Amino acid sequence: MKLPFRPGAHRSSFEIDMTNGPLVGKTIRFAIPLALSGILQLLFNAADIIVVGQFVGPQALAAVGSTSALIQLIVNLFIGLSIGVNVLVARYYGAGQRKDLHETVHTAVLVSLVCGVVLIFLGIALSRPLLEMMGTPEDVIGQAVLYMRIYFIGMPVMMLYNFGSAILRAVGDTQRPLYFLFIAGVVNVILNLLFVIIFHMGVEGVAIPTVISQCISATLVLLCLVKSDTVYRVELKKLTIHKDKLLQMVKIGVPAGIQSATFSISNVLIQSSVNSFGSIAMAGSTAGSNIEGFVWTAMDAFTQSTLSFTGQNYGAKKFHRITKVVWYNLLLVTGVGLVLGVGAYLLGTPLLSIYSTDPEVIQYGLERMLMVCVPYFTCGIMNVLVGAMRGLGSSLTPMVICIFGVCVLRVVWIYTVFPLDRTFLMLFLSYPVTWVITALIEAVCLFFIRKRAIAQAGGMAADQD
Repeated sequence: MKLPFRPGAHRSSFEIDMTNGPLVGKTIRFAIPLALSGILQLLFNAADIIVVGQFVGPQALAAVGSTSALIQLIVNLFIGLSIGVNVLVARYYGAGQRKDLHETVHTAVLVSLVCGVVLIFLGIALSRPLLEMMGTPEDVIGQAVLYMRIYFIGMPVMMLYNFGSAILRAVGDTQRPLYFLFIAGVVNVILNLLFVIIFHMGVEGVAIPTVISQCISATLVLLCLVKSDTVYRVELKKLTIHKDKLLQMVKIGVPAGIQSATFSISNVLIQSSVNSFGSIAMAGSTAGSNIEGFVWTAMDAFTQSTLSFTGQNYGAKKFHRITKVVWYNLLLVTGVGLVLGVGAYLLGTPLLSIYSTDPEVIQYGLERMLMVCVPYFTCGIMNVLVGAMRGLGSSLTPMVICIFGVCVLRVVWIYTVFPLDRTFLMLFLSYPVTWVITALIEAVCLFFIRKRAIAQAGGMAADQD
């Protein structure tokens, strides 16, 4: 069923017309708020790490940091479904299909809450056994388990925020999620300082504020969707799971989630190798990883831009625009990755000093950042190519490529190359090597996937602005 208006008409001021007009300015307009939103999300964790590192101690810092790869491992399979939501909403919005769009939005909101409840039980039950499998030191594991269990209590609202934001991103609205996260981020930082410095709490003093801030951001996103007068408005009484839409979300989202979860498995193995160097090395890796996260988030904005712009133009059958979308985002992500990645490494010592003043912690952090931050733009290129393939409806192919190119090769590296020279530099050299190999394979596959998508959509008949 078609919308009773053109997809470009009756937009709110926050939306972006992705299927008409110049692309570069719109891509930047889309990406900047998204990058800032991601940075604010990282600040939730950064605030946790800085506060415990400065006011509690290295063991608490290691405890909070050592959980990140494990949390991602458990959560990413479910977060992958939000990518399916993004692709479907963008496609139906670009094609002007009101009924399909309505059903997708309402299915997404309800599925997010169900996934969040499931994650509560998974996180609480699996936190200690998985941390033990990772070889987490005895002086760290108790605090790490406590942090994880509190963190997972907030999973329903975290899922709701991610799925709701995916809906807004699909129509080009990246500004309001930024505002919501800013409000939640301010609350998070204030409560961190209050609970740890004033109430003398440990890791629980940073975990509880994180959950509270997630509740705030999720509530604001839901209110935004409920109060909207657009075609993607959420009506709470109409929340239901439409089987066909769920299956399409699963088809696109589950491979993306499996890919992310598999990445996390390799990162868990990396973390286990880091753990073997002791708690000081763990603290340095944690601080370096947190700084890298800001660079990755800025680059990931262009991955999301590629996903949404490709999805809408695929729905509108404007395939020549998809080619431009990919090239513009590749150029932008390379520039941003080089500037921020190299800049972060050059400023590594003062940046790492924010997390810890221990010289050994700083040295370990610098070694990690040299191998990860400086060549990080290659990871951005890899992810933009993945975003283009998923926007065209192909999720299984990039999953297989990434599992082999990044995960399998990285595991092989850990068990073959790393033992030859057990240093931080050799351990983290596995990252850029696998990024480059994976990106080359993806570029070849994207050429054929685009060609197939055009054929399946009936050729280039609608491929005009």
